[in-house]
Amino acid sequence: MFRKIFSALGLGLASVSGAAATPPYAPYSDPAANEIYNLLFCDNLSSFAPRAKLKPQPQLEALFADPPDIPVLEKFASDSSQEGRLRSLAYWRLRSTGIRVPSKVLLGVIVETPLVAGLDTLAAFSEGGVRYINQTGKIAFFEGITSLRPLVDDLLRASQPIVDRIGPWKSARLPPPKSGNIRLTFLVSDGLYFGEGPTAKMKQDPAAWPVIQSASALLNQVVAIATKSKSP
Repeated sequence: MFRKIFSALGLGLASVSGAAATPPYAPYSDPAANEIYNLLFCDNLSSFAPRAKLKPQPQLEALFADPPDIPVLEKFASDSSQEGRLRSLAYWRLRSTGIRVPSKVLLGVIVETPLVAGLDTLAAFSEGGVRYINQTGKIAFFEGITSLRPLVDDLLRASQPIVDRIGPWKSARLPPPKSGNIRLTFLVSDGLYFGEGPTAKMKQDPAAWPVIQSASALLNQVVAIATKSKSP
């Protein structure tokens, strides 16, 4: 079914030849970059578990409460002012308890592009936060940057039509895309959605191309801000 849907969109399903592997994955030489990379996808609640030496965060306490406080989780998940990744985890916790959650609520977009020196990963979330891991493994975080918010919103708008037409991936997250491909992953209230295919084909696809364009515009601004911040 999913293959037919992706074919109709012009989006190829990722090769499942490496499907025996399971996350977390290590596409970078730096362990910190690998940790940040895997956290982007919000598919392992335990990775966000509060750490003893850090100041407790009320949001994380709600996610890990046992038994779960369903009304609190529902309120948190639906609060658009909260971080998209944490809302995704709240929806995940609700689903794990058998609670029916809204579908198609887009909370983040992750674009992975294998380059000569490594994997370029750009992630943008519904509250406006951006994470960028350069192909060399260098990491950049952006929170509350006014100039980025319109670009993040553009990326989410471009992605919503794809989310509206496909469904969540039911298996474990696949390894990073192979060379020559580009992968678009969508962090959604009812799970992870994704499409992957050869970069040239994806750029010709009427559904994928607006997402790639918006991601490129966001990346250009991210690089400009990061470069400026390093200037004397």
